[in-house]
Amino acid sequence: MSNREENTVSSIPVAPADFKSGFVAIIGRPNVGKSTLMNRLVGQKVAITSPVAQTTRNRLRGILTTDKAQIIFVDTPGIHKPHHELGKVLVQNAISAIDSVDLVLFVVDASQPAGPGDRYITEILQRTKTQVILGLNKIDLQGKDSDSLNESYRLLCDGKWPMVKFSAITGEGLDRLQEELIARLDYGPYYYPPDLVTDQPERFIIGELIREQILLHTREEIPHSVAVTVEKIEEGEKITKIYASIAVERDSQKGIIIGHKGNMLKQIGTAAREQIQALISGKVYLELFVKVEPKWRQSKQRLAEFGYRLED
Repeated sequence: MSNREENTVSSIPVAPADFKSGFVAIIGRPNVGKSTLMNRLVGQKVAITSPVAQTTRNRLRGILTTDKAQIIFVDTPGIHKPHHELGKVLVQNAISAIDSVDLVLFVVDASQPAGPGDRYITEILQRTKTQVILGLNKIDLQGKDSDSLNESYRLLCDGKWPMVKFSAITGEGLDRLQEELIARLDYGPYYYPPDLVTDQPERFIIGELIREQILLHTREEIPHSVAVTVEKIEEGEKITKIYASIAVERDSQKGIIIGHKGNMLKQIGTAAREQIQALISGKVYLELFVKVEPKWRQSKQRLAEFGYRLED
């Protein structure tokens, strides 16, 4: 743990008798806005976002603490039909989160009618005893079809789950969503210090911020074939030096990330450094290396080395 992480941890207070707390899994198809929603609710960027589906690879925890409650959000990978070993791990981890939390927030893209992917997740959730709230995200994009779009989701769950409409981008409806979540939690203690917004180690978040910029800058060219490892962090009085490696599966992908005369890698590094500086509130020197790891997504050993393990 770094000095910054040690400084963020304070003693956990005793909760009053009417305090509520619990774990809420954010479940949904890829790219419905789960990570954006969690970041918005906790008030800080703890999960990376991008237009590319399947951006989230781990079960990330974001912590929202109010005067009345502490909600620990578990942001899961989008549930989809897997095409490789990494995909299997991601989907299994998302599904396993359902029975290990107090409440499930099933997030859908309400700018589009309910589809087969939503029905697939609905079938999974109907087999669990965990409470479910259906969250209709992206209502800012509904336009004149809002009634028919909302009705498609009401029919999806046969009216069995409470529906909350909101926009993770604009913030509309999030106060009501927060109230609905708290109302369904039991009375309980503080699980984390009130000033903590995530339980993820700083090194992991730094790696994710770098991966986010790779996805944003390369888009469809490097969809999911990249993994980032933070090799070393050197903390000085005036600057923090960070050395990270980027693994891809093919030489052609390495060429795309490096770019002509190294321009793409420079752009990725500059953007990532700015995000990391905002995270640690200090000056950062970031050095990136690119290496080829053929078929790493198909290897259970390499997946484990990169931190992608099946959750219990």
